[in-house]
Amino acid sequence: MPLFTIRRLLLLLLVAVLAFVAWCYRNATARPVIREASVMLPRWPAGQPPIRLLLLSDVHVAAPDMTPSRLAEIVWQIEAASPDIVLIAGDLVSDRRIATGHYSLRQAVAPFERLRPRLGVFAVLGNHDHWRDSREATEALEAVGVRLLDNEAVRAGPLAIGGLDDAFTGHDDLQATLEAMSRAGGARVLLSHSPDPFAELPSGTGLMLAGHTHCGQIRLPLYGAISTMSDHGERYACGRVDERDNSLIVTSGVGTSIMPLRLGAPPDMWLITVGPEAR
Repeated sequence: MPLFTIRRLLLLLLVAVLAFVAWCYRNATARPVIREASVMLPRWPAGQPPIRLLLLSDVHVAAPDMTPSRLAEIVWQIEAASPDIVLIAGDLVSDRRIATGHYSLRQAVAPFERLRPRLGVFAVLGNHDHWRDSREATEALEAVGVRLLDNEAVRAGPLAIGGLDDAFTGHDDLQATLEAMSRAGGARVLLSHSPDPFAELPSGTGLMLAGHTHCGQIRLPLYGAISTMSDHGERYACGRVDERDNSLIVTSGVGTSIMPLRLGAPPDMWLITVGPEAR
């Protein structure tokens, strides 16, 4: 094969690779999809109407794909959805080496100050938050009016919201969190960064919300996700799962990890209507 032809083929290959990377970056920075679900919960207080929860996770604030200004646009999107409660499932920042810019935790969470749903904003930490500085993350969230839950629970309207600390880094205490939810009373919603503790949830607990997996972030045709970062593989990797009279919803998240690229796993948030079981 002539040298000119080889060079031309290599150039075409390079262009194709660059186009593919650009497409994946565009996917990563797209406006998050808002997915919707309805879940009927046991222990719903009598006379209380259904409410709406907004699940947000894996913000991973770092340039170029997730700057504080882009997060501010996502906050506007959340406000437009008018949820009663906003739940943030951890990984506020990213410290990946290939980032073009990093931000402090205070800079990263500053856009959350606009969030004012009527029943509050609650969060748990993710593995990246612990790796950065869990104390700083706690202070940054409190400064913008977000209540951090650390293996504890609070009552918010008809719900007992439990916040399970990060299982990926071994900071979780499921038993203590479930006991706190029981004391709080009401229908139970458990917020966790990783979906893996769902496998240990007692039957009939209620609803668990999580992130961490990014739904694979890069899902290749015929192969699937390169990695889910879950001990259960694809079982709890994405979307809704119903097992043992419990429901799990796992969001793809809005940011990225390792690389600012997405394929087959668009950024998303979930708007979930929760209410009493049908009689």
